[in-house]
Amino acid sequence: MEQKTSSNSRVVVEAQLNNGTISFESGWVAKQADGAVIVRAGETMVLVTVCGTAGKPGQDFFPMVVDYQEKSYAAGKIPGGFFKREGRLAEHEILTCRLIDRPIRPLWDENYFDEVQILATVMSADGVNSPDVLAICGASAALEISSLPFQGPLAGVRVGRIDGKFVTNPSKEQLTRSDIDLVVAATADAIMMVEGGGAVVPEKDILDAIYYGHEECKKIVSLQQQLRSKIGKEKKVVAPAVNDTTLEKRVSEIATPSLKAALSTVHKAERYDAMKKAEKDAKEALAAEFPEREKDIKEAVHALYNTMARQKIVNEHVRIDGRNLTTVRPIEVEVGIIPRAHGSALFTRGETQAIVTTTLGTSLDAQRLDLLTESAEKRFMLHYNFPPYSTGEVKMMRGTGRREVGHGALAERSVKRVMPGDKEFPYVVRIVSEITESNGSSSMASVCGASLSLMDAGVKTKDAVAGVAMGLIKEGEKVAILTDILGDEDHFGDMDFKVCGTKDGITGLQMDIKCSGLAKETMLKALEQAREARLHILGEMAKVITTSREGMSKYAPQITTIKINPDKIRDIIGPGGKTIRMITETTGVKIDVVDDGTVTIASSDLAGTQKAIEIIKGLTEEAEIGRVYRGVVKRIMDFGAFVEILPGIEGLVHISQLAHERVNRVTDIVKEGDEIPVRVLEIDRAGKIRLSLKEALDEEGVANQ
Repeated sequence: MEQKTSSNSRVVVEAQLNNGTISFESGWVAKQADGAVIVRAGETMVLVTVCGTAGKPGQDFFPMVVDYQEKSYAAGKIPGGFFKREGRLAEHEILTCRLIDRPIRPLWDENYFDEVQILATVMSADGVNSPDVLAICGASAALEISSLPFQGPLAGVRVGRIDGKFVTNPSKEQLTRSDIDLVVAATADAIMMVEGGGAVVPEKDILDAIYYGHEECKKIVSLQQQLRSKIGKEKKVVAPAVNDTTLEKRVSEIATPSLKAALSTVHKAERYDAMKKAEKDAKEALAAEFPEREKDIKEAVHALYNTMARQKIVNEHVRIDGRNLTTVRPIEVEVGIIPRAHGSALFTRGETQAIVTTTLGTSLDAQRLDLLTESAEKRFMLHYNFPPYSTGEVKMMRGTGRREVGHGALAERSVKRVMPGDKEFPYVVRIVSEITESNGSSSMASVCGASLSLMDAGVKTKDAVAGVAMGLIKEGEKVAILTDILGDEDHFGDMDFKVCGTKDGITGLQMDIKCSGLAKETMLKALEQAREARLHILGEMAKVITTSREGMSKYAPQITTIKINPDKIRDIIGPGGKTIRMITETTGVKIDVVDDGTVTIASSDLAGTQKAIEIIKGLTEEAEIGRVYRGVVKRIMDFGAFVEILPGIEGLVHISQLAHERVNRVTDIVKEGDEIPVRVLEIDRAGKIRLSLKEALDEEGVANQ
């Protein structure tokens, strides 16, 4: 490791990872921010700043905001659009905001409620080193050197595996050859977050990748500690909460019986009603003893509820809905429930339910992505919607939230691994998951529903995919791993991890850990328990549909692909697109032409498709030596006749090739406008075609004998 300090208070520390160098710089840019760090790898450069301000009086939550934005100038580009400046965050930028937020949020004192803003700006992008993991590291470093009471540092790395060997922060090209793609965020002592997936990878291999990533994170954590020793500010002290033990004891005496009853209530709505009653009774009973302390009483009731639930789970192995630790809630599956959708499924697990649809489109429906260093096309999309009625609430509908984007991305990543290739399945696919009821892991219901709806749509997936949300409660040395967690168990639990995959291995993984000191054996047990649950869910799905349907919906476009000579593409397009518009308007099909001569024709009308194919072949077909064509005589010359055998393609029938006997005048045999059979004798280097009428007639005569 090398440390550098310049005369203008610029501090630089750097370290070597197995795939390159990472460095942190501070002290020379954004000096009015509480903390500012530039993190570099190769020619990728991310500026991360942090600022804090006092929270509002009486505020009882931690209002941290994370924003990540990629600037077009970072790749030497000017933004598109009318305004020519960066606008709303793209989906991948929102996902990176979540990658930064999730591991950092648990590392604050529970009594700290001041506002914190973290801004990560990509200022240079080399197209090789991904800026997202650098932004995680930069956010931690900026917090570490600031005065904010952050309990880090942590680091984030991407882990790939190529030819059986783990690679740290693989390039985009390397990721195309990797069967694992995981982002691991961790402190020196504990793994905080895992996000990613694999190409149907066994649980043990995924766990090895996670712990490999943790070891790499430790190197970057050490680097941040060195940076703090050089330039770090004194940390603010968070005043500890003053616990009113008398109030807590009185709440326990009054609320415990009613909370025990609530903890034995299976249905979510009834349990919440019981909770509200316990809270109301406690407030009324203690109003005189603790005047104007309703908020404190409410918080004490909820804290007691969480403690009682955790104790019941670790001591009795009984959960709040009465299940043991490993039981999956009852599952119901239906497919083909929406007549006009190309594929649909209803997946219900306990009080969580999703209606998932599959829509098939053509290449014209693909999403065009204007990324920082490249332009790309997205042919597989999964969108997740979480309306307020799914939890019986009333909320403003303000567009897609970050949580919805994140859950959709997890489901998309998990299902995409089993999709057929573009060549064998040239459709664009959009899946939409509408969460109609929610009490725990609607994203995993989306994965199951997506797999079912794809099979219902006739998409030849490689295998069925299911997902399950797992939880963990750690009380001292006691650890309870929970299968198929409820919403409450996610809230008061110590770990939330979602595992998706086929019967053979993992395709998607998301893990958020709130406690430290988890043994590797515990995490392996959790993954194995998740595998058993996944196999159970796959078995329930297989009772309804086991393989993709043979035929697709009659409402789905039928796609036909033909190849033409790339030099003929201009003949299909026509001047200003006139010809291709004529074909689409005449036949009602959609046509997409690729530079290599691949023409894709899509329509739900087979007759229209066939007509379009005939027109295209007529426009692009080339003469073949030895083949007989029905042609039209276009011009008569003294030495022969010119015959159009294909649209725009003419050949010469010399007077000697009109008949076996001597012909004195061409018009004795053919006239302009006649339709005659001709055989192609020769095509010279200049493209001139020599035809024969007599040989075509001889061939027709033989065929008619």
